[in-house]
Amino acid sequence: MPKKPILENKHRAVISKTAFAARMARWLGLTLAIIFVSLVAGVLGYHWFENMAWIDALLNAAMILGGMGEVDALHTVGGKLFAAFYALYSGILLVVCGGLLLVPVFHRVLHHFHAEN
Repeated sequence: MPKKPILENKHRAVISKTAFAARMARWLGLTLAIIFVSLVAGVLGYHWFENMAWIDALLNAAMILGGMGEVDALHTVGGKLFAAFYALYSGILLVVCGGLLLVPVFHRVLHHFHAEN
């Protein structure tokens, strides 16, 4: 049984606005799931390496993930290494999530111009 493609090819018509809104919602859901998993990883890392309280770990992870920077000073080598790699990961994640949200938009525009009648 052939797998259903994620996006339609040029031999199919451009999908309706309702179907496109549903597609955007699915890609948004995927993006939010990735962000949530990343936030949980950050909270666990700060809690484990810096022995922070859960609320402080959440605050620090959210601030790094949002690109704002840390709130609390770090005291352990492990915590500083974790924060460095988590910050690099968060910067790359920002670009990836932006790209994920633009995939359906770019596909729709390109499909509109290349779809066969």
